[in-house]
Amino acid sequence: MSDAKSRMIARAARDIAPGMTVNLGIGLPTQVVNHLPGDFPVCLHTENGLTGIGPTLPHDRADRNLIDAGGAYVSTIPGSAFFDSATSFALVRSGRLDLTMLGAFEVAENGDLANWKIPGKFSPGAGGGMELAQKARRVAVLTTHTDRAGNPKLLTRCTLPLTAAGCVDRIFTDMAVIDVTPAGFALRELAQGVTIEDVKQATGAPLHIPSGAIPTF
Repeated sequence: MSDAKSRMIARAARDIAPGMTVNLGIGLPTQVVNHLPGDFPVCLHTENGLTGIGPTLPHDRADRNLIDAGGAYVSTIPGSAFFDSATSFALVRSGRLDLTMLGAFEVAENGDLANWKIPGKFSPGAGGGMELAQKARRVAVLTTHTDRAGNPKLLTRCTLPLTAAGCVDRIFTDMAVIDVTPAGFALRELAQGVTIEDVKQATGAPLHIPSGAIPTF
């Protein structure tokens, strides 16, 4: 993993407050757990039926029956609980998640999220992403700022099938931290070595720049 992605994941972890119940979605978000202190008081949830998630483990130390929703080998902590999918999604649908962190193919300036289907490519289905995006109290996205061809993922309007409309609150990329506001995308922080102009060039929608110094991560 590149240093930029590692810094992005570490920065996202700092948005998790003590006492939160947080879902870590498939992809980059599942690695957030490895950037939290071992004694950090948080309840991490994975929709395949576990709360109380410890760090991911290498294959030679893993319990092969213990995985998160993305298939990574995870560990338990004191107080971990196992349950079926019906109970897991009852937790989601009843609004008990303070925060969910999801991956994305595209995010629109009004907070629309597309993260489950690229036409012409195999997809097993939308999965739990639709529920998580609609029911969590706050939705954060972790994604690279552009795709492999250099095309922006942050757009005026999504071109891919939506996961949920108007759901995203904050976006963490390898270039910046950006909030979704009523006026559109607002730049909050810059990655080390990245300029405002770099972010503007890589964003496919207007970007609101605050006055004064912009923090870096």
